[in-house]
Amino acid sequence: MSLNNLTYPLQYEELRPDTDPEITLDLDRLDETLNPETGFEGIIGRSSALRRVLEMVETVAWGDSTVLLLGETGTGKELIARAIHSHSPRIERPFVKLNCAAIPTGLLESELFGHERGAFTGAITQKIGRVEVADQGSLFLDEIGDIALELQPKLLRVLQEREFERLGSTRTKKVDVRIVAATHRDLEGMILKGEFRSDLYYRLNVFPISIPPLRERPEDIPLLVEHFVQETARKLNKTIDAIPSDTMAALTDYQWPGNIRELENVIERAVILSRGSILRVPHRDLQSRVTAGHSSEKPETLADVEREHIRAVLKQTRWVLSGPSGAAARLGMNRSTLHFRMKKLGIVRPC
Repeated sequence: MSLNNLTYPLQYEELRPDTDPEITLDLDRLDETLNPETGFEGIIGRSSALRRVLEMVETVAWGDSTVLLLGETGTGKELIARAIHSHSPRIERPFVKLNCAAIPTGLLESELFGHERGAFTGAITQKIGRVEVADQGSLFLDEIGDIALELQPKLLRVLQEREFERLGSTRTKKVDVRIVAATHRDLEGMILKGEFRSDLYYRLNVFPISIPPLRERPEDIPLLVEHFVQETARKLNKTIDAIPSDTMAALTDYQWPGNIRELENVIERAVILSRGSILRVPHRDLQSRVTAGHSSEKPETLADVEREHIRAVLKQTRWVLSGPSGAAARLGMNRSTLHFRMKKLGIVRPC
């Protein structure tokens, strides 16, 4: 059975967790027919949007240019960073990662550049920073938009001069490290607000790569579902060999605001709750995720929720679709995708 020929006739209002669907998706055959050959470890999918990203990865990997990964949280920016490193001449050297948002500002400088003994209260031993550990290799700085303004000149020095100093030291150290940075924030907007240095931004933005959100690559969702089901089932020592077609339809049509990370969590929970060899995803969970935060007068279907939200944004933008302040930008999708969703949902501009 090929997924391309599989149809999902049920609508959202017909999805009931307690029903036994007549059509199921066989995971063994799915693995045979849809196993993606991306050539990149851990990256699942064959959509045109993902292929464009991987083509850019192959183009930039063999140089030393700084790469800036842009995209929503949960889109897999770390996997792309690893792919750049693993396809570069630095593959045998360290790949070091640091989440700038996960470390308090007061400690981030020490994590990046290290410190000497006695540099500050509590510095009882010398510490080597991530920049130094990554020498000859790659340093992945996730959430670069959260780095403190006073620390940005020191990072800029690493990019421009390839040198730094440990905290509490006057000795300058040379380093050969490739920087791959990532953020979900609007760095250009932060520059206008004085929250991010323009010179650092231009040094980071040598080769930007935009990672598409999962809602813009729905054809990859069945592949990701299969992968996460198999991985989770293996860890839990369970056997899941089929996915109901209505379940796959619901998973594919859902907008996934949390992207791949949210999908992985939903599948893990479903595998834990499933009894027997058929995957059971509580469809009411997807409903509650979308309708949470809305008024008590909630729409009955996922399509109604999406239609209501798009109409509200269109009204705010006076039905302007394009541009930085247009509805497409506010919704986090390109204009053609928004136009397609409007047509599918029957959204027409009032006269």
